[in-house]
This record gives sequence, C-alpha cells and structure tokens, in this order.
Amino acid sequence: MEPELIRAGLPDRDLLFRLLQYSLYEESAHDGNEMGEDGLFAYPWFDGYFTDPTREAYLVRAWDSGTLLGFAMVHPYPRSAPFRHSIAEFLVLPPYRRQGIGRAAARACFQAHPGAWEIAPSLGSEGAFWFWQRVIAAYTGKAPEIQGGVFRFSADTPLTNAADTI
Repeated sequence: MEPELIRAGLPDRDLLFRLLQYSLYEESAHDGNEMGEDGLFAYPWFDGYFTDPTREAYLVRAWDSGTLLGFAMVHPYPRSAPFRHSIAEFLVLPPYRRQGIGRAAARACFQAHPGAWEIAPSLGSEGAFWFWQRVIAAYTGKAPEIQGGVFRFSADTPLTNAADTI
C-alpha cells in the first residue's frame, strides 16, 4: 500500500482533531499528558495548523484507495536554531503499522520540506525513538545527530534508494 500526504484543510479539521486525540492518548502512556474533564487532551497549537501558513498538517491516505492511514503535523518552530522543520505529531493507525507506511509518509514530509530538520520522539516511547532513528538513517545514509533526545539532520540530499534500506 503506497501512502500519500494530502494537505489537511478546514473541511478536514474535525477528522484531524479526532486523529490527534488518538495520538495524544497513545503518547500519554509515556509523556504523562492527562486528559481534561471534557474527555479531551489539550493541544493549544491545533488551530494554528489552519491559521498559520508556516504550519502544515497532512492526512496520510492510501494512494490507490484513499483509505485513511494516519496523519502528520509539521511546523517551523524547532527546539533549537538553525533547524527549520520539525515533526510536531505523527501517527500511523495501528492496522497499517510495520508495513513501511510510516517510513514512506516521513520521507514524503522530508521531501515536501527540504532543509534542516529536528524530530523529538514522544518522550519515553522507545518504539518512537527507534522508528525515527531508522527512518532518518535510511533517508540520509548516516546516523542522525542526537542531542537531548532530539534528532537533527538535513533533508537536502536523500538517498535514492532510501525506501529500500529499512
């Protein structure tokens, strides 16, 4: 199944919010984020993905069928300069994991936003840490720089065979 990134617009807002809630729920096992009394996880930056032109949210869908596979949220507010792009949130729905969909979706994010990147995997999630380490190494052809649990790398010159290296 070949995924594609589709920029989320206002008509996708509610769907993206529900997917984000699922992702925040999964992360809460590691990061201590607590659900509010309204049954939702707070995410103060969400509306910015529909008002701030420097933030981009994507739905990940199957190229051939349009099946929803997950989502990605990218912003230019890294933890340290000069890194320009950062994955804020990233989720592949459980039935589609371990099929190369996450790797392909991450690669599409990198290609859509060439330049310097940083990715901070979900705090305490060993699986997220290893996923990003493998994806970045496969994409760049070298081990990513890791500082304080944050991966830093350049997406300017991807390997031509990156899809086949994980």
